[in-house]
Amino acid sequence: MAEPAPAAEAFRSFAAQALHYFRRDHEAVRREPIEGPAAWRGEELRGSRDWIVELAPAQLAEIEKALAAVRGRELGEIGRDDFPLPSLGPVLAGWARELREGRGFLLARGLPVERWGDADAARAFWGLGQHLGTPGAQNPAGELLGHVTDTGDEADNPNVRRYRTAGDIRFHCDLADAVGLLCLRVPRSGGASRIVSSVSVYNELLARRPDLAPRLYEPFCLDVRDEQGETRRAWIPVPPCRFAGGRLRTFYHSDYFRSAARHADVPPFSDDERTLLDLYEAIANSPELRLDMQFEPGDVQLISNHAILHARTAYADFPEPERRRHLLRLWLSLDR
Repeated sequence: MAEPAPAAEAFRSFAAQALHYFRRDHEAVRREPIEGPAAWRGEELRGSRDWIVELAPAQLAEIEKALAAVRGRELGEIGRDDFPLPSLGPVLAGWARELREGRGFLLARGLPVERWGDADAARAFWGLGQHLGTPGAQNPAGELLGHVTDTGDEADNPNVRRYRTAGDIRFHCDLADAVGLLCLRVPRSGGASRIVSSVSVYNELLARRPDLAPRLYEPFCLDVRDEQGETRRAWIPVPPCRFAGGRLRTFYHSDYFRSAARHADVPPFSDDERTLLDLYEAIANSPELRLDMQFEPGDVQLISNHAILHARTAYADFPEPERRRHLLRLWLSLDR
């Protein structure tokens, strides 16, 4: 009798997920524009709703049935088989394909987070993630769901990850194939999510300064912001771009590339490197390319960290703790 197939892992460690994400094939520097669904422009999508998915009542009922079976359990104990979604599961597999092979993002609406409460909303979000890929820890301490809310930390503190502040966050990618955000509560004002196609940014850079593009295939120093984990290193070298099989995969982190210069063993930027970073970010911020969206409670934003850069505008929050902006963040490896 054949051995049963091993159960899928419920989550990956921070280190294992980062290694999986950075395992990007590379053939050559791409010197021609890249075409395909990932090369979208914000000006073309601003009046469209084909990237927004409204969850149907039957789908929500299926989620609630699965949620009832795991109520009270810790996230790390909940695997894919513990959260069965017989009808919605294939739909979520289609969402994962869209992240890997299509436009690279979508927004799903309709989760009843206010009725569920924060704890059950977290379990439902985790369960959905199990059908999209393999969730992973978001820091060496093993945090499985990030809480994106203002903790009162100073936005300009180089040792603080900026999602813990109310300040703006410049364009970046996270250390996972995909990131999901579930909105629990919105701020009083501001806090728009801003995304841009890293493929379109690269194409525009090629059009303006093709001489700078090859530098994106060489490592930049990435500040780890005092979350060294097992590496014990204050920074790690990461090449922003890899190109293979007709596909560009990009990791970019403006704030952490720049703040790495605070470490004595990191060489200062050359004039060309500073010009490259400034131009790359100016292109990403151009109204023609970027797409802004304001979340509503129950929204789930899913984006590829290989094909999309994301940012956030600063926000003003409510004084009452129970009303303050609060998102749950999920990191996923898309290997299924």
